Amino acid sequence: MSKPVSMIELFYDLVFVYMIAKATELIHVLHHGVVAPFTLLTFAFVVIVFINSWMVQSVFVNRYGRSSWTDIGFMFADMMIVLYMSNSFSPELNADLRPFYLAAGLLSFTLFLQYLLVLVRTDDPVDQAIVKRFMVILALRTVGVGAASLLPNQLGLVVAFLSVAISWIAPAFTGKLTRQHPIIFSHLLERLTELSIVMFGETIVGIAGYFTKTTFSLVSVMIFAIVASLFFTYITVFDHLVNENREGESGNLLIYLHYPIIFGISMITVSLRFITERAANGVFAISFLYGGIALLYLGLWLARGYQHDQYQLGNTRYWVIAGILPVAYVAALVLSSALGTIVVTLVATLCCCALLVGKIYQARA
Repeated sequence: MSKPVSMIELFYDLVFVYMIAKATELIHVLHHGVVAPFTLLTFAFVVIVFINSWMVQSVFVNRYGRSSWTDIGFMFADMMIVLYMSNSFSPELNADLRPFYLAAGLLSFTLFLQYLLVLVRTDDPVDQAIVKRFMVILALRTVGVGAASLLPNQLGLVVAFLSVAISWIAPAFTGKLTRQHPIIFSHLLERLTELSIVMFGETIVGIAGYFTKTTFSLVSVMIFAIVASLFFTYITVFDHLVNENREGESGNLLIYLHYPIIFGISMITVSLRFITERAANGVFAISFLYGGIALLYLGLWLARGYQHDQYQLGNTRYWVIAGILPVAYVAALVLSSALGTIVVTLVATLCCCALLVGKIYQARA
């Protein structure tokens, strides 16, 4: 069974291009050479709210979407809410986040209403059970973040964080039920791949400053090669190794493994700028870069169970990758210079990429 990604879904994704850019701006700001811990937490919180909403919407469309005027209307409404939310958060500790909470609650409520409409029109007991489960999750987040918008700043932050965390984790426990009406794997895979490509697009924007008349150099080429090798690694796994015709899947693992990938790409985006900035702490910039690369490869490792039988990597290649990255990290710290870090990282990412890409040609030989 297959389901093509609609033009409306691609249009819906456009607002997330803007959202990703705005969210990534949070961790572009340095305080005493590092990204402040509260800023990192704010970034993680904001991204989870946005991406979790995107995931819930995508799973809904996958199972129940009919490209009706009602579905289209809800998606357009959600786009406007996301645009507003993208301009309503701040990394400052005392910032007023109540507009963000209110908009997040409204976004959760529109998703709740979509599931409610399915509940009204379906007689299938499995679908009714699935819909009710997601309605409870969305109702919890709607009430939680909605209440946070009415509370004092510090208390509101705690309530919002708890409600978002619970609603983010809760779908992981629905697998036994949702496998009774499995997702269309190829559709969800394509949607998640498109989201990741959008993230890599933000990385390209982030390194564009290296490609001007005054800044272009061999360093520019090497930085682009780092990004290209990481992108090629991702595409190799999800466009070639993963079996898109899988059946009976809940989609939960595929969704959750993309969170480290998304966070990893964001960290790589900003750290590739930090490593050449004098204001950045060198150890922090290198650690942030390798932390992002490690998260990306963690997501790829978690996806190994979805691969074609003939393309199964096993754990050996990933153990080799797990050995290459720490060695490269230590070497970058020892060299300490920006150029040394870039050279070491380029070599490491090319080696890791070769380990995965080589599996394709080995299987085809």
